[in-house]
Amino acid sequence: MTKVAVVILNWNGRDFLKKFLPKVIEYSNNEYTEIVVADNDSKDDSVTFLKKYFPEIRIIVNATNGGFAKGYNDALKQIDAEYYVLLNSDVEVTKNWIEPVIEMMDADKNIAAAQPKLLSYDAPEYFEYAGAAGGYIDILGYPFCRGRIFQSLEKDTHQYNNQQEIFWASGACMFVRAELYHNHGGLDEDFFAHMEEIDFCWRLKNHGYKIMFTPKSTIYHVGGGTLPKISSFKAYLNIRNNNMMLLKNLPSNIVLPILFLRLVMDGIAALKFAIDGSIKDLLAVAKAHFDFYRMIPKTIKKRKE
Repeated sequence: MTKVAVVILNWNGRDFLKKFLPKVIEYSNNEYTEIVVADNDSKDDSVTFLKKYFPEIRIIVNATNGGFAKGYNDALKQIDAEYYVLLNSDVEVTKNWIEPVIEMMDADKNIAAAQPKLLSYDAPEYFEYAGAAGGYIDILGYPFCRGRIFQSLEKDTHQYNNQQEIFWASGACMFVRAELYHNHGGLDEDFFAHMEEIDFCWRLKNHGYKIMFTPKSTIYHVGGGTLPKISSFKAYLNIRNNNMMLLKNLPSNIVLPILFLRLVMDGIAALKFAIDGSIKDLLAVAKAHFDFYRMIPKTIKKRKE
């Protein structure tokens, strides 16, 4: 069994692999780390490129593109390791980025998952949107991070250089115990992409495990590598998945009031889109709600499980 498997899920990301994979290899080259690229049925020449220029890298080719969640679930079933590192292809790692996280997790068996500090590749002095200094969730179920609230990103002045428990670890770079990943069902494939890591961390926390952030490891993330940062499809996924996540994980005494408030908030957002003439975004909200309602029976079954 490998100690750590760094697993990069790739979809049409040849350019990212060319740019960022060399440093992953350089800074992960030790006796207990394996690097794997899981290709999610890319239509570019990613696999051919890897075989030619990185023959030492193990490649897993998924038969279809089932999204971020299914892509990782399918690949990780084929990897025998104590820890997985789910790493986006558009991430630049730094020297000594693995060891501090693994040392922290080795020292406390109750830590199920963790993340390093995520800074912006394009603006390295600022935190990056998808994780920053650790993820949290507010009373209405909206995710946020230390270092980022909505679209506002803070400059890193070492204000979050403390190792501490968080609510969720970013899927851009999430360290997780392999045994717990499989025992708790992995990522929810019905999410396809977006918020599946928050749902997964929430499930782990519901079972008494901890999610941690450590500033002793730093990476730089491009962000928006698969979908543009402003996208009606991304809005659809975020709204649908957020509501499914709340129905799955909220305590019984508040799940209905919170869901009602969120659906009202979504309606207000839809009204604003209509006033602004953003028809695609308006339809995204409508479709997200329709699909959420359609999936309520299945989601409640997952909640009971």
